[in-house]
Amino acid sequence: MTLHMELGENGYDIVLEPGCLARAGELLDLDRKALIVTDDGVPEIYAETVAGACKQAVTVTVPQGESSKSFPVLEKILSLMLEEGFTRRDCVVAVGGGVVGDLSGLAAALYMRGIDFYNIPTTLLSQADSSIGGKTAIDLDGVKNVVGAFKQPKKVLIDPETLSTLPPRQFAAGSAEIVKAGLIADAELFSLYENGGADDMTAVLSRALAVKKAVVEQDEKESGLRRILNFGHSVGHGIETVTGLYHGECVGLGMIPMCAPAVRARLIQVLLRLGLPTEIKADPDKVYAALLHDKKTAGDKITAIFVDEPGTCKQVTLSTEQLRTGIGMVVKA
Repeated sequence: MTLHMELGENGYDIVLEPGCLARAGELLDLDRKALIVTDDGVPEIYAETVAGACKQAVTVTVPQGESSKSFPVLEKILSLMLEEGFTRRDCVVAVGGGVVGDLSGLAAALYMRGIDFYNIPTTLLSQADSSIGGKTAIDLDGVKNVVGAFKQPKKVLIDPETLSTLPPRQFAAGSAEIVKAGLIADAELFSLYENGGADDMTAVLSRALAVKKAVVEQDEKESGLRRILNFGHSVGHGIETVTGLYHGECVGLGMIPMCAPAVRARLIQVLLRLGLPTEIKADPDKVYAALLHDKKTAGDKITAIFVDEPGTCKQVTLSTEQLRTGIGMVVKA
């Protein structure tokens, strides 16, 4: 199936289809020089398949993990593009998870003030969430995603067949973002996870993508409504900064304090069924300190997303002390 992101001149197609990675040459404009960015945790055949469909391909492989979202790695990519003679008519193609997508998208946004960018996500988390919407970023001084730009891709190819090579822990972490989508805007999607019916990944992904697509179309640059997509991310980013757990694991933990008690109990059962943590051992003070660097913080207040019932959510303004109490629900010293 093909979904279309309605963003005027920035609009693009999202192709969700088993086997579509092998059709990259047919589905993308690769009759030009293309920088293929991947990481050393992604099966090499994925990037090789895309490179083989390009008129001229240059492939760069970065280390797996959040540490690649850094100025040195970004500089390495930009320098390589300059060295290889990339022009404004050429493109960047991300083949990998959220880290690769964020890094590649930012490089495409910066090089010569912007060149075409395609995203081919190969992890569940990136397929369900980060590959669409146009947010690109790197981290700085331990603060996640604080340096970035909005850069919408020209097209996104989502091939559920690539999920077969994911380690179970990464698959579980990606599921947290789908649960998030269900909690904020699709009660039936949450119900699929609650009742053990989330087996058809193409169908599940289409529902999660529809949630994010509808939000981004109304608020591309996060001036209001798009903030609901940050459900679980305030506390989650603090935990991620301190512990180094996977992003999806931290989002799952971060959602727990942001639910009404009855929903919280149901969410905990879903997370446990998925094999995700519902509490961790860490220093709550360090998580709190990391949370204070969050982009959603303004003075001693923070805008957070709260769920009273699955399928609906609201924005609330909390003091950071209230969030400190929330941290204590999931972070145990």
